Amino acid sequence: MEDRQLGEQRLSDEFSEMELRQLVDAIPQQIFVLTSDGDVLYVNQVLLEYYRLTLPEIKARDVRARLVHPDDLQGISDEFERGLSGGVPFEMEGRFRRHDGQYRWFLIRFNPLHDERGQLIRWYGTRTDIEDGKEAETHFKRVIDTIPAMVATTLPDGSADYVNKRWLDYYGLSLEDLRNWRWTVVVHPEDQPRVMAEWLSAVASGKPLETEFRMQRADAEYRWFLVRTVPLRDELGSIVKWFSAGHDIEDRRRVESELRRSEAHLAEAQKLSHTGSWVYNVLRDEIIHWSAEMYCIWRLDSEKGVPSVQIIRDRIHPDDVAKVFEAGERAIRRGIDQEVDFRIVLPDGSLRYVHLVGHPAVVVSGKVIETTGTVMDITEQHEAGAALEQAFDEIKKLKDQLYKENLALKAEIDRSWMFDEIVGGSPALQGVLARVSKVAPTDSTVLLTGETGTGKELIAHAIHTQSRRSSRAFVGLNCAAIPAPLIASELFGHEKGAFTGATQRRLGRFELADGGTVFLDEVGELPPETQVALLRVLQDHKFERVGGVQTIQSDVRVVAASNRNLPLAIAGGSFRSDLFYRLNVFPIEIPPLRERAEDIPLLIDYFLKRFAKRLGKKIGVDTKTLDLLQSYTWPGNVRELQNIIERSIILSDNDNLLVEESWLTHGSNETTSSGQPLPSKILRSAKEIIEAALAESRGRVAGSSGAAAQLGIPPSTLESRIRSLKINKYRFKSL
Repeated sequence: MEDRQLGEQRLSDEFSEMELRQLVDAIPQQIFVLTSDGDVLYVNQVLLEYYRLTLPEIKARDVRARLVHPDDLQGISDEFERGLSGGVPFEMEGRFRRHDGQYRWFLIRFNPLHDERGQLIRWYGTRTDIEDGKEAETHFKRVIDTIPAMVATTLPDGSADYVNKRWLDYYGLSLEDLRNWRWTVVVHPEDQPRVMAEWLSAVASGKPLETEFRMQRADAEYRWFLVRTVPLRDELGSIVKWFSAGHDIEDRRRVESELRRSEAHLAEAQKLSHTGSWVYNVLRDEIIHWSAEMYCIWRLDSEKGVPSVQIIRDRIHPDDVAKVFEAGERAIRRGIDQEVDFRIVLPDGSLRYVHLVGHPAVVVSGKVIETTGTVMDITEQHEAGAALEQAFDEIKKLKDQLYKENLALKAEIDRSWMFDEIVGGSPALQGVLARVSKVAPTDSTVLLTGETGTGKELIAHAIHTQSRRSSRAFVGLNCAAIPAPLIASELFGHEKGAFTGATQRRLGRFELADGGTVFLDEVGELPPETQVALLRVLQDHKFERVGGVQTIQSDVRVVAASNRNLPLAIAGGSFRSDLFYRLNVFPIEIPPLRERAEDIPLLIDYFLKRFAKRLGKKIGVDTKTLDLLQSYTWPGNVRELQNIIERSIILSDNDNLLVEESWLTHGSNETTSSGQPLPSKILRSAKEIIEAALAESRGRVAGSSGAAAQLGIPPSTLESRIRSLKINKYRFKSL
């Protein structure tokens, strides 16, 4: 009976093992059973069909070795031996050759079987084809390697698992260099302790991590990175991997640093200038920004936050509230800037004066949403302005008092020194000075006539000095010294581009002398077109710059001078009669030196002191020299006398003035071809007499009706004089 029961039990066990094998063979996954030493006991049919081998063939270890990819053989062997010795479940990946020669990736899992005593007796395992997954992973890594982002994965314990190409290129390292925890070598030494602590805390808690630290580039430069790390969990919630992405924020950090520095500078500048800034939201009727200096100006507590509009309103002086808010509402309504001065009342009752400027900062569809602006504490400026006004009042009072006290003294000084440069006491000269004294206080136009060298410019200066315009400019112009095409520009100025060479606007003499005096020397030499413009200035007190269209008002007194006989020039057609009458309002004729011979000793003494002092000499004049100088007719007048004295002082080797008689012959002893002296009137004003004769003869020099016959001199002599005096005889031919 017992034998039958044992047989039935054995049959039942065999039947169960047979059914189990059939079941295992029907499973599509590759299944195997190993001894505790790793020898093959059993493989299912799916695994046999993969290799097209029999169970005995697979049991041979050398055969199994040939089935592993050569590149994976050593790694798989090492992991297999480590796994067997550990006695705990383990897994590994590798490539295995199929019967058709193709290698495919497999994930192999090993689970141990222990008996009741805990002794390892078998290994059960499965092999899962992960080739498609590996291809997907390879494709994914290829994609990750090509994107510009820096991406890495780590194992659940935080050690490096994968780093994409972008990050490896940045480090200049390989993946093997960074595996496990060796990735910390790229972290800046100063940041390493913090980063390690944060990373270990994240691994322990399983929470995402976001941190900033510096990492070393291949060129040894450290740059700031923002690194975000999140965990990947399986269906049971266990962390499988960590995914990390890094972003270079070096430029952002620098900008932020500059911004912080700028904000610090701005705050310091606001503090130094007592200027605060603010931002106001119109829709919410709320102040959304209030700078540190604003708290100081308004004496508000910054710890209480941005003040409300009502708090600000309460601080404004009651008399200024309406003005400030009406200006603000008007600016918001029109979308324009706001600018207003007002007073604020501080908690201690003191007043501060402030200047507010507002500007529409955010405008949507023509409607102002936000305004921004500044408030400057101008209390000190206000107090300084009030003190300055008071000082001005005091100065004005003192000035008026000083003016009254000096009126008499000024008049005395003017009487004593008005003709300081005009030397002489002859009746002829005193008559001129008397006329100057009468006309100077007026604004009348003055025409000074007389031979060259008589001191017409000195007389013009005296007229200006004694006029009400003496505090303004005295501007002179020698009309004979300026080329005819440029004389108008010199007098009235020109606009940029008015003519070749006019590279910028230039002011003329009449603009420069505004409110003062213009002295026109040799006015008889003005070209006809300029005479017309001058006539308009004298009549209407208006002119335009050359090349300009704007009419300029003229407030200038004109003093003109000429050594020509202007009536003769009018008769000859070279000078306008209407201009002459406008200039000849108050004529003053300056007498030649020969008509005031008694002034010669005074002039000699004046020039001796002037030039001797300049040259460091002490020179006197003897009677003989003085008689010689007084007997000379001085055709060059005071200017010639001045030149002779200066020349004499330079050449004198002793303390006596040296004057050679030959110096005084030029212009005084010229004779005609017949040996007769030239008429004295030719010597006194040769140029104007010659021009008058040329005008009468219509430019003809020789002949019975020529200018030479009229003057009683040879034509050759007259031609020489015309050249020396630079007279254009051809302009008289058309008269």
